Amino acid sequence: MSAEAVRRLAEIHTRIARAEEDADRPEGAVTLVAVSKTFEVDDIRPVLAAGQRVFGENRVQEAQKKWPLLKDEFRDVELHLIGPMQSNKVKDAVALFDVIHTVDREKIARALSEEIEKQGRAPALLVQVNTGAEPQKAGVLPDDTTDFVKRCREEYGLALKGLMCIPPVEDVAAPHFALLQKLADGLELPWLSMGMSADFETAVGFGATHVRVGSAIFGARDYG
Repeated sequence: MSAEAVRRLAEIHTRIARAEEDADRPEGAVTLVAVSKTFEVDDIRPVLAAGQRVFGENRVQEAQKKWPLLKDEFRDVELHLIGPMQSNKVKDAVALFDVIHTVDREKIARALSEEIEKQGRAPALLVQVNTGAEPQKAGVLPDDTTDFVKRCREEYGLALKGLMCIPPVEDVAAPHFALLQKLADGLELPWLSMGMSADFETAVGFGATHVRVGSAIFGARDYG
C-alpha cells in the first residue's frame, strides 16, 4: 500500500501542476492537502517520507491519536482541520492544527477567539460556505457569508484567510467553485479551499489555493 500511495501522490502533484499551467497560474500556486482521515500512522508515514508535508484530518480526536507523534518526527508538517468542529473541541483544535477550514457559526467564532488569546497560538482560519444550501451540511449560507465574515473580523477579531466549500455530490462542481471565488474576491480573502479527489483540477481553474485530496492518494477508506 505504501509504495502505491507514494506513486499516487506523485501523480496528483503532476496533475495539479498541469491544471495550474492550463489555468495560466504560476507553478506552486496550489497547495495539496493530503487527507489522511481514517488512515493509520503506518499508512501516512511513507507519504511523509516522500516529501508531502500538508495533511488534512476530519476529526480532532482522531488527529490527536496520530499527529503529535508524526509531528515530532516531521517538524515541518502543516496540519489542517477540514471537518466540522464542536465547540468543546476548539481548545484542542487550536493547540494541534495549523489551519482550520470549518469556521461556520458564531459559537465557534467566539470560542476560537477566546482560545487563540489564551494559547497565544493562531491557526489560519477559513469560513466554510454551504454553497448548495444543504440542510444536513455545515457551513454559512452564501447570502449570509459577507455578514458572518464581517462579524468574525469586527466582533471576534479573527484574522480570516479564506473560504472553503464542499459542493453537493450530485451537482456539477464548477458553479459552486465560481460562487466561492466570487465571494472570496468580494471579501478580499486570498485562500480558497475547494476541490477533492474527483474535481480538484476544475477547482484549480477557478482559483483554488488549497485542494483536499484523500482517496486518490491513500486509496479507498474503510469506515467500518
